[in-house]
Amino acid sequence: MSSLAAPAIGQEVIHEVGQPRRSYGERSSFEKAGRYFNPGAYGGTGSARTPLQDLYGIITPSALFFERLHAGVPSIDPAQHQLLIDGLVETPLIFSMKDLERMPSVSRVHFIECAGNSGSEQAGEPGDTPQKSHGLVSCAEWTGVPLSTLLKDVGVKTKATWVYAEGADACRLARSIPLEKAMEDIIVAYGQNGEALRPEQGYPLRLVVPGWEGNINIKWLQRLTLIDQPAMTKDEAASYTDLLPNGKARQFTFVMEAKSVITRPAGGQVLDGRGFYEISGLAWSGRGRIQRVQVSVNGGRDWKEADLQKPILTKALTRFRFPWTWDGQETTIASRCQDDTGYWQPTRDELVAVRGLTAGPDGYNHYNGIKWWRVKRTGELTYA
Repeated sequence: MSSLAAPAIGQEVIHEVGQPRRSYGERSSFEKAGRYFNPGAYGGTGSARTPLQDLYGIITPSALFFERLHAGVPSIDPAQHQLLIDGLVETPLIFSMKDLERMPSVSRVHFIECAGNSGSEQAGEPGDTPQKSHGLVSCAEWTGVPLSTLLKDVGVKTKATWVYAEGADACRLARSIPLEKAMEDIIVAYGQNGEALRPEQGYPLRLVVPGWEGNINIKWLQRLTLIDQPAMTKDEAASYTDLLPNGKARQFTFVMEAKSVITRPAGGQVLDGRGFYEISGLAWSGRGRIQRVQVSVNGGRDWKEADLQKPILTKALTRFRFPWTWDGQETTIASRCQDDTGYWQPTRDELVAVRGLTAGPDGYNHYNGIKWWRVKRTGELTYA
């Protein structure tokens, strides 16, 4: 039997020649997924959120990768850009982009998550879609030179215990990084998803600090200085700290803990009717690999194991899937995950019991509580 199906009755047969070739591919005009941002916010600062509900697999397209800007996007000519490494080193060096691209490189898949991702959930103001609740996380393949390689080239002095990293944006965003982490897995990256970094992602050079809060992944990287104590920059002293109920604040809470969210079906979507649906979502942990994901479709009365899509990579998004037959009744659904250290994603109540509800200077950071979606009898999904 022929594999060519006949046109359906009334279906127009199109014989027109399609669009010509293009030097740089673009998505179909029928695809409308985009990043969400507050249209009234000042353009040089703020964030733009990834449409997690519209993505497949674990890789975020570069054009949809979330953004967090503190002073706009600088325009930097890679032919003029340089990286200085100085401080407590034997031989201070300046690297051009050509120098870096000649060096031994790596390509690894890692997520980056803003420390403030889902902060409104802790505040009791849940986002009504996965994009608005969890859209400050994205995952990409990063290519560049291991930071450990560069540090070995300059020769680190024994007194050095921290690395001061500075960007070339207008505010010279800077953070201090423990030397141990710098020698472990940080990438000085110039590539993202097989091509050069996008301007919003730090073109032509950025740090990728796997598993740690987004603010420390310095973009438009121009300087690394070896020091013997933290530099106490604004974004590690006045901001990106976690205020506790007793008035004290946690500082240098770098790691983004295990977290998950159902992205389909989820808030903002509508089920077509009772019957079979595949529940799908994402899980990640800054401590390592995701080991288990469980899903509840009855408000938490019981939890069942979800299937994890391979590959399951360290400090990267993991896609999970769960078969579900909806009976048409109202219910709530959620996911929870465990990483390979044994850590389980907590509930909001468990987190609030420890951290309270007093926001820090830049809101709530490092929130990773379980996210619930309500399924109405009409098939409409909202936050719960």
